[in-house]
Amino acid sequence: MIRNGHGVAGGAERRGPAGRRAVRVWCDGCYDMVHYGHSNQLRQARAMGDYLIVGVHTDEEIAKHKGPPVFTQEERYKMVQAIKWVDEVVPAAPYVTTLETLDKYNCDFCVHGNDITLTVDGQDTYEEVKQAGRYRECKRTQGVSTTDLVGRMLLVTKAHHSSQEMSSEYREYADSFGKCPGGRNPWTGVSQFLQTSQKIIQFASGKEPQPGETVIYVAGAFDLFHIGHVDFLKEVYKLAERPYVIAGLHFDQEVNRYKGKNYPIMNLHERTLSVLACRYVSEVVIGAPYAVTAELLNHFKVDLVCHGKTEIVPDKDGSDPYQEPKRKGIFCQIDSGSDLTTDLIVQRIIKNRLEYEARNQKKEAKELAFLEATRQHESQPTGETD
Repeated sequence: MIRNGHGVAGGAERRGPAGRRAVRVWCDGCYDMVHYGHSNQLRQARAMGDYLIVGVHTDEEIAKHKGPPVFTQEERYKMVQAIKWVDEVVPAAPYVTTLETLDKYNCDFCVHGNDITLTVDGQDTYEEVKQAGRYRECKRTQGVSTTDLVGRMLLVTKAHHSSQEMSSEYREYADSFGKCPGGRNPWTGVSQFLQTSQKIIQFASGKEPQPGETVIYVAGAFDLFHIGHVDFLKEVYKLAERPYVIAGLHFDQEVNRYKGKNYPIMNLHERTLSVLACRYVSEVVIGAPYAVTAELLNHFKVDLVCHGKTEIVPDKDGSDPYQEPKRKGIFCQIDSGSDLTTDLIVQRIIKNRLEYEARNQKKEAKELAFLEATRQHESQPTGETD
């Protein structure tokens, strides 16, 4: 568990298998609008060692090099701390990764996805550690990026829902979103997310409730998994000495019924991975019924059902979806202390729409220029200098 937001109890002295010195791994980034792509990078990085330290950049640094972040730095620190593969978070990490930073935190190497991160002047932020042989690469998760999620919000269609074919409008957006003069960006452009059983297995804990554990059930959309969700789940987790938290995720059509507009922004498959990555969640019900039925409570042997302070929308027939746990006396309403909702995040985006669109175009252009320069350098005859 994270202690005071900056470490793990006893983590710094953790030993590796057979008593060998623990391999300490460094990751860093903006981690803005943390999604399952970020979580998957951190999962892969953690698998390369024994202890994972994640550096998160400040709002000021991100604004300088990329453009305005969606979440504040405090929100981003808390989001990364909630990812179950993270052992320690370093706030205000430098944007350019240096050997000095790796040595300061006693890290053997750093890990980044197989895309590119550039400074404001177009330099590779990992150049120094790459040259020193202290850089490792993991596979980038296809089908999601912060850029794509921002685009879905701005477009306000429902074509990203798992049950629908890609509409001509969304296809046109998808075809053009990753393009700017000079070609298509292979990293930021839109690609469809394809869920596999292997991906779910990689994210899932695989642990069933043990005797003495308190089974707590929560349900919702958990769309654009954010700090409001994390604060709620953390409070739920604290309700028992040995909690086993099951999160029920509603189908896209159900979420759209009670939320309207183009919600959910992330489809059911994407939302599943985002919630599974949270350290306070033990299990996810993929496509949970809207009404918490006696059958569901008995099946999972639920001890307690929790809901936040958000409005409880009646079921299709006008009934209270929580009437059964209320009847059994196992319903509990939780105040997370956070007022952040998915609606508020979308409002932040729309309010700064032009700024975000400019940010995306600028990022695309910079990455494509770097790609072109790299290609030209590689195509030079042997012996020719820079």
